[in-house]
Amino acid sequence: MPDPLLRVQSQLTDRDLVLLGWLADHGVLTSFQIAHALFPSVDYAQERLRALTQKLGVVDRFRPQKPDGGSYPYHYVLAQLGVEVVAAQRGEDLPRKDQARRRRWHLTRRANLPHLLGINGFFTALAGHARTHPGSELVRWWPPARCQQVGAFAEPDDDISVRVYAPRSRPDGHGIWVEGDRRVPFFLEYDLGTERPLSRLVAKLHGYRELAHVTGRIWPVLFWLPSPARERHLHLELAAAGISYPVATAVHAEATGINPAEAVWWQYRSDRAPVRLADLPAADSGTRRAA
Repeated sequence: MPDPLLRVQSQLTDRDLVLLGWLADHGVLTSFQIAHALFPSVDYAQERLRALTQKLGVVDRFRPQKPDGGSYPYHYVLAQLGVEVVAAQRGEDLPRKDQARRRRWHLTRRANLPHLLGINGFFTALAGHARTHPGSELVRWWPPARCQQVGAFAEPDDDISVRVYAPRSRPDGHGIWVEGDRRVPFFLEYDLGTERPLSRLVAKLHGYRELAHVTGRIWPVLFWLPSPARERHLHLELAAAGISYPVATAVHAEATGINPAEAVWWQYRSDRAPVRLADLPAADSGTRRAA
């Protein structure tokens, strides 16, 4: 009997492999997030997702129930065969036989699933914008754990202090957005407005300042917030704390179709109108050091 891994690998497209890699790194994506980021239509996405689930067996899905009745869209996670495909693509050791089951159990029961989906929605919105706007690209999307590894932000020519540094910053994600000749590395802080006071958000900036001091790279922190009122209050908290690190804020409103690539970002301590993500200053600041 042929090895299932060898059988399925020949039937996966490059787009399928991108999706499997995202699920490996970021845990769970909804059908609408996947469709927006990778497919020309929801129907096309759903057809391929059914094949990946039922025919090829590389992903699983679940559908949470809404508290007031009804259900959310399908949420997709890696099946065990999908875990093995990703490991083979990345040259990693063969995963445990129950790895997908254990991870699925964790994801379907975690209290902060809405927070994780919000983070992933931010990045898939950027990927979807890039898919339909030639010249733009989300060239990096890192999950929190990747950002916390020793030497995570070291470049090949950095000295030993950067390569052995364990970041104290704890972003919800890190990305690099490219649009034309603009390249903007950034850190994301996704906020639902319920899980932490604004003072804790402001306090997190000390870790980013330290990272910038060690690496010499001053990358903006983006606060993706649930309401204009919370956005205004955050700016007041930043001013009261005397924060000088580059920060930009915007309000996430998926129902209105607002995309984080667009001109929605208010820069802290700036009188300029909202700017596009690509127009945020200090993009990839190189050897500049935090004051």
